[in-house]
Amino acid sequence: MATLKIIEAGAPILKETAKPVEHITKHIKKLLDDMAETMYAAEGVGLAGPQVNESLQLVVLDDGNGLIELINPEIIDRSEETDDGDEGCLSVPGYYGTVKRYHRIKVKALNRRGKTVIYEPEGFLARIFQHEIDHLYGTLFIEKAENLRRVD
Repeated sequence: MATLKIIEAGAPILKETAKPVEHITKHIKKLLDDMAETMYAAEGVGLAGPQVNESLQLVVLDDGNGLIELINPEIIDRSEETDDGDEGCLSVPGYYGTVKRYHRIKVKALNRRGKTVIYEPEGFLARIFQHEIDHLYGTLFIEKAENLRRVD
């Protein structure tokens, strides 16, 4: 495995819609492994393909309860209830802001074996899912954040 370079705000790839993964190849599996290693090395809780300069719908995340890998994730349902919470981002180092997110969502994706998986996260885990899926559509948290602030 390898640690990848995390792309920071201002890079055009972070504003693009990532391409769906058409075939789960050895390259895709290695990329997922490298993304997880990179996320852990950076002490983050999530990382999306565009953040490592790959315009692919790939996400890795871990809220402390184990690694989750998502290929072509899609939010298929959401609660009416929302929560405000502070967020930061590995691609926007040193900044935090309050973002409104759905409290509970339902996500359909593929796992690394090409099987359809369904997740129904809530609270903090749902926040991570939504933050990372936003990256796949060119949206950074700073575009949604209130009281954006620099923290050194």
